[in-house]
Amino acid sequence: MLDLDWLGAMRRAADAQNRLFEAEPTIAGRTVYEGIGEGGDHSLALDRRCEDIVFAELDRLHGDSGQAFVAVSEERGEVAFGDPASPWRVVIDPIDGSLNARRTIPAHCLSVAVASGPSMADVEWGFVHAFGTSEEFVARRGAGAQLNGEELRADGPGYGLEIVGLESADPMRIAPVVTALIGKAYRVRVIGSIGITLCYVAAGRLDAMLSARACRSVDAAAAQLIVTESGGRVEFAGMALDEADLALDARYPVLAGRDAEMLATARDVQALAPQD
Repeated sequence: MLDLDWLGAMRRAADAQNRLFEAEPTIAGRTVYEGIGEGGDHSLALDRRCEDIVFAELDRLHGDSGQAFVAVSEERGEVAFGDPASPWRVVIDPIDGSLNARRTIPAHCLSVAVASGPSMADVEWGFVHAFGTSEEFVARRGAGAQLNGEELRADGPGYGLEIVGLESADPMRIAPVVTALIGKAYRVRVIGSIGITLCYVAAGRLDAMLSARACRSVDAAAAQLIVTESGGRVEFAGMALDEADLALDARYPVLAGRDAEMLATARDVQALAPQD
């Protein structure tokens, strides 16, 4: 499965999505809804077109190789390519940061993870393409992480917990979290994409991140591998990675840190977020 050209396929998908964004540059044009996705959210027509692009590449990979896998995607849900009993999962968020994309804020990404089983611990390959910066984050389990083809390490400037990323930024939810960060972090950043924010921890741009509410598996599956392969730490609601399910209906808060101490601080702060 991992010998398939996942990188080439996802690069083609990202290029096609870029062309789609360029063809519809206005907020009004991007604010068109098309039903409810399998993940439970109102679906933008843009989300569905981006998902179609990724699925066209999956069709090509399956057709060329005969390899069976099950795609898990925000809009279509679970779709079998070949044998539905295959243990392999391809976990897709066609646009992580849909609100940003709709409002033409450039912080959104394509996120794709390839897993040999049903949990976060089984993710073998992760790909995140950040559209606003044209940056490509890639990791393979046991082989490290890369940013635009160069080694990626979760190394910061050595100033401790200088910058923390917050996601799921409902003001009601983040108010107690921000208060808890007083005296612990120098600055807070809200990117608006869980995948990108996790990758920024992997790149040492952020020292830690946390979500103020539960996220879906598709939001974090690829980026969590990029963090761990860069030397950082990731947790999902205090669970071991093999307890964090990749199913579309799985929900759990995510947090990450460049090291164990920063992760522990993020964990303590996240505990103060309102619970669903």
